[in-house]
Amino acid sequence: MYFYIFLGVIFTDSNVCTSRGVTTCQQCLAVHPSCAWCSQEEFGKGASGKSRCDLKENLLKEGCSAASLEFPSSTLTIQQDVPLSDKASGTAKDVTQIKPQKLQMTLRLGDAKRFTVSVKQVEDYPVDLYYLMDLSYSMNDDLARLVTLGNDLAAAMGKKTSNLHMGFGAFVDKTMSPYMYTFPSQAISNPIGVQCQAQFSFKNVLSLTEKVSRFTEEVRKQQISRNRDAPEGGFDAVMQAVVCKDKIGWRPDASHLLVFTTDAKTHIALDARIAGVVQPNDGECHLDSDNLYNKSTVLDYPSLGLLTEKMTANNINLVFAVTNEVIPIYDEYSKLIPGTTVGTLSGDSGNVIQLIEQAYQKIRSKVELELLNVPEELNLSFNATCLNGEVIPGIKSCTGLKIGDTVSFSVEAQLRSCPKEKSRTFTIKPLGFKDALEVTVDFACGCECEAKAQANSPLCSNGNGTFSCGVCQCHPGRLGPHCECSLEDYSPSDNANCIREPEGPICSGRGNCLCGQCSCHTREFGQVWGKYCQCDDFNCLRFKGALCSGHGKCDCGVCKCDAGWKGENCNCTTRTDTCMSSSGFLCSSRGICDCGVCLCTQPGAYGATCEKCPTCPDACTLKKECVDCLHFKRGQYIKDNSCNRMCTDEIEVKLRHIALMLQIIVKCLSPDCIDCLTSDCTTFLSKHGAKNCELAQFLPLSCLSECQPGADILVVLMSVAGAILLLGLVGLLIWKLLVTIKDRREFAKFEEERAKAKWDTANNPLYKGATSTFTNVTYRGN
Repeated sequence: MYFYIFLGVIFTDSNVCTSRGVTTCQQCLAVHPSCAWCSQEEFGKGASGKSRCDLKENLLKEGCSAASLEFPSSTLTIQQDVPLSDKASGTAKDVTQIKPQKLQMTLRLGDAKRFTVSVKQVEDYPVDLYYLMDLSYSMNDDLARLVTLGNDLAAAMGKKTSNLHMGFGAFVDKTMSPYMYTFPSQAISNPIGVQCQAQFSFKNVLSLTEKVSRFTEEVRKQQISRNRDAPEGGFDAVMQAVVCKDKIGWRPDASHLLVFTTDAKTHIALDARIAGVVQPNDGECHLDSDNLYNKSTVLDYPSLGLLTEKMTANNINLVFAVTNEVIPIYDEYSKLIPGTTVGTLSGDSGNVIQLIEQAYQKIRSKVELELLNVPEELNLSFNATCLNGEVIPGIKSCTGLKIGDTVSFSVEAQLRSCPKEKSRTFTIKPLGFKDALEVTVDFACGCECEAKAQANSPLCSNGNGTFSCGVCQCHPGRLGPHCECSLEDYSPSDNANCIREPEGPICSGRGNCLCGQCSCHTREFGQVWGKYCQCDDFNCLRFKGALCSGHGKCDCGVCKCDAGWKGENCNCTTRTDTCMSSSGFLCSSRGICDCGVCLCTQPGAYGATCEKCPTCPDACTLKKECVDCLHFKRGQYIKDNSCNRMCTDEIEVKLRHIALMLQIIVKCLSPDCIDCLTSDCTTFLSKHGAKNCELAQFLPLSCLSECQPGADILVVLMSVAGAILLLGLVGLLIWKLLVTIKDRREFAKFEEERAKAKWDTANNPLYKGATSTFTNVTYRGN
């Protein structure tokens, strides 16, 4: 028994090339990238069991000439590789932010090639900022405030770039019922009843210009309008601002920033059906000579998918500057539209400059690759090398960058199946960048010898087949190496060559024994092959009804997973970018990433990336390990070599914080006290000029405090006894006071009741005095 190991795959009994029993060159090349085919005519004559499909080195050993060997190899050629630029210097025409710029690859089926893409955010890159504002009635105070902010906005963005163009556009909603007031008739031209402008869908007020003073001038001329329903037609305006490149004035060599401000929801695709508008948005520019959108009553609102497609094609970064009431819905929109950021707008838009600065900084601090026109047959996997040279597998984005930082992405392209076309071109570009990498792929799925095929060749039993690539492809009804066997004349007397095991079924019950060899049945489910028809490509584990989960190939009962997938049924992704939290940590450092999903291991942690944890330790405790590994070179992170990955936010440190760190270490650490740590950082740091533990976000030394000398035990005992005695006396006094108050209240109550009592004098009818007087009847006065 032989064992062959190629690209991590182990094959037994024979190598992968000979185990499939293929009969044509094209089938051989499709088995595995290691397989080669010998098209030499005399190869295999008189050599029993010799296969034309084998490993290249085996074929050469068996006597196949190099000229007759069909073994296309995968290649990669860099066609354009201009170095990355350092600074734009006011223009971006000659600026390069991605390298290389052109690649050409040749790929065999199942084979892969790897290349590296480097991206750099250059300094002083030109910026186009287009301010798109909701002019419905509720934004009246915002318009008044924007008039005063124009120059400040230009000054703030001028610090980011020396080449700034600004423009202004406005929107309300579709100019038809039920979105606008049509009764009374004067409401059409004056929907508010005071000085205002008629409702409109979108208008380009000021095209992008370097004269930023015109921005304030044009904004001052604008008047508020009014629509009927609560949502606005903002996405109609976004679509026109994106696709009308010439009229808006987007420069091809600039960073494009579209700021969308509103305090209301916005209509989306299919909302216009209530007005009878059923024609989908076509994603084309429809601005008339007055720079007004003239198809608002004809075309539906655009869908999120169409918006994403057009924004990607035109390299637009969208900023939603919306009020707090509608933040949740625009947060959901931003998840569906790549390159979008969301900021909370104050009631009068007073903080819009800060929002734009923060959005621009966020956009420039992240590099994310997007793919355009990638063939379905091609599988791409990414590994990112962001800051500090750390490789993060499975992701195609880097965050926390500064202007001038360079990041790289390792890309592996694997051909999963052969398309009909011989060549395809796709694009890899950073989101929001004009620069892109163009990759051309040639698919090496055929054999050169097939072009020399001889139909009805005399080498195939006098014309009973086509001689191609050294073998005969027999006509129907003919079998054998040279089509010498006719099924009509053949009467098999012994089928021993077609039985795999003693007393086993002929051809595994899935074929017929013809001319001493198995002719496998054709199945609607897939292919059956093998000397005894023992293999197929459809009896493998399934997941949700898909063979090998749709992420691999079934090879003789075993799933061979595509790049980026693993498991018995290939249902487990190796990607980790889905587990990255907003802070840039894998599962927020509270769990493990399993099959692209976070499994929280920290007690009390939950959420998609384990970001929620009410019972987790505070910030100081969490950063203690980073203190140990970064500054004392000890702890668990040092042992498992994960310090740079787990403590990325502590590595970039300001000089003043380093100085403060040294002061704290000197004061805190002493020979008598090495690990003086406490969870209360506010008291100590406030003594050294750091308020509210501000140092914790840069250096996790907020957990260190001054080491005090050991306390006197006798003093402590006396203090505790005195405190207990004092508390006892205070308790007795309080009890005596309460009893006295109660007694006085009872006595006062008694006196009050006694004063209310009344005493009366009366005769008792039952009372008789002690002496009675009687008259003596015999007495006569004598």
